[in-house]
Amino acid sequence: MKGIVFTEFLELVEEKFGLEMVDYIITNSDLESNGIYTTVGTYSFSEMLQLLQHLSKKTDISIDNLLLVYGEYFFNVIENSYPGLLATYKDPIEMISSIESHIHVEVRKIYPDAELPTFRFIDKTENSLILDYKSSHAMHHFGLGLMNKTFEHFNSTAEITLEKIKADGTHVRFVINKN
Repeated sequence: MKGIVFTEFLELVEEKFGLEMVDYIITNSDLESNGIYTTVGTYSFSEMLQLLQHLSKKTDISIDNLLLVYGEYFFNVIENSYPGLLATYKDPIEMISSIESHIHVEVRKIYPDAELPTFRFIDKTENSLILDYKSSHAMHHFGLGLMNKTFEHFNSTAEITLEKIKADGTHVRFVINKN
């Protein structure tokens, strides 16, 4: 997992819960990196999972809800760092449906060894999208947060539901209906 995911996560934790919480989740985790991350480094998903588990335990917020908030936060990072990427789209359905063909291609240019989820598009209309998310890491709520902010970015709303195809969350179906 790329370091930017860790560095931004720790920024969010500091912003929402304070520096003491960042220290708590790092010191209570058994991290190969010792909690020292660079944006371009590569780190084990197990480190992210440990950080999330300790934050969840300390805050009584589920890991899924933490990932949802983090996905929404991370969209702002993308928006500020890569405004040109977002400017190429005029509609949230168009943007989300281009994850595999454009967005992930651009991410791989910056982070060639990034482990990205895959999206298989089942059905698409002007106002709806059905897609399957597959990843070795159950971070579908992170993706849901990104999708929520995508609609907000385009001053639009949608009903987005997810169905776990696999109980562990590594295969999820998103059904998106634009309002």
